[in-house]
Order: sequence, then structure tokens, then C-alpha cells
Amino acid sequence: MHHFDDGTRTINSSAFDKDTQSFDSTGYTPVASLDENKPAHYDAFEDERKPFRWSASADIGLMVLRLALGGAFVMHGLQKVFGLFGGPGIDGFAQHLQSAGFRESRILAWVTGVTELGGGALLILGLFTPLAAAGVLGVMANVIALKYRGGFFAPNGVEMEAVYAAMAFAVLFAGPGRAAIDYNRSWFRHPLMAGFICLIVAAGATAATLYVFR
Repeated sequence: MHHFDDGTRTINSSAFDKDTQSFDSTGYTPVASLDENKPAHYDAFEDERKPFRWSASADIGLMVLRLALGGAFVMHGLQKVFGLFGGPGIDGFAQHLQSAGFRESRILAWVTGVTELGGGALLILGLFTPLAAAGVLGVMANVIALKYRGGFFAPNGVEMEAVYAAMAFAVLFAGPGRAAIDYNRSWFRHPLMAGFICLIVAAGATAATLYVFR
């Protein structure tokens, strides 16, 4: 190590170069590189990155999605089943289905109304979420199949139905989140498998409604 004292430079004997048999007079002593002891895979930014993990923000987002979708379908179900909020009730909805070419319209009106009401309530609670989302998705698929010739944009198009169907599809495969009664159930732990199974059920119900009752 070099130091200066009273204007006179003193050179440590450790600066003696055995190869040249002389002292290093440059005033510089090499220091071992600070990177020598670092592992080969060292990344300067590695310490600043956090490993990916599930966070409460995803649970909050899924809860809001469930509440919005479930709340909307509870309201639609109350309109169809009980005639609340200016709805047609079972009789009025059955007449609408009959005019659209459906057979057994009264039974179908009950099935649709109960599916919307029950599915919406289950989505709000986060209970049997894949099945509830599949029910909502099936209802919307039927409506889209009937209205698609009116174009995409509201009021005659399928804009609103497509958004509802996309929301139901998202919940079907993403699951309810941890803020739900379904938390830690088997279908909660395996959302992809549960989603595919319920999607097949929804597709079968949609096909039966369109080709059997119409």
C-alpha cells in the first residue's frame, strides 16, 4: 500500500517486482478484480428482480369480475323468473322464445331464467364457479347464435352478449380467486382441467338447445 507523508512518497516493500528486480515507482498497485469472486451466472440486475408469484391483486381483480358478471345475471334472472325490474316474467319470456322458433318454450324459459339467476348468485359467492361460468357462457352462446345477423354493435347486435361471454370464459379458466368459497377445492387447484370439462358441458347444452328445442 502507498501513502504520502510530509511530501515524501514511501513505497511499501510489497511493491517490489521480483521479475524486474525493481520497485514499482508508478504509484499504482494492482488490485484484484472485484468480479473474480462472483459466480459465472451473476447478473447485475438479478437482485432487483422479484420472482413471480400469485398476489392479492389478481384475487381482487377476479373478485370484481365475478361480482360484476354475477350481479348482472342475477338481475336478468330476476327479470325472467319473477318479472322484476320491468322484466317479462316466465310467461312473457316463454312467448318471446316461441316467437323465435323454440319448442317447449315454457320449460326453456324456466331453464334459462334459473340458470341466469342461480349462475349469477354462485358467481357472486364464488361457489361451483366453473359450472356457474359455463352456464352463463352457454346462455350467451345461444343468444349470440340468434342475434349474430344483426351485426356486432348494440342495440341490435351482439356487442353486450359477446362481452358477457368473454367475461364468463375468463372466469371459467382463471378460476374465482382466493376470495371465494371455492378456495382450495379440487376444481380451484386444477382450474384448467375444470374449465375444459365445464366448457364441454356448456357446448353440449348450447347445441341441445339450438338443435333439439328449435
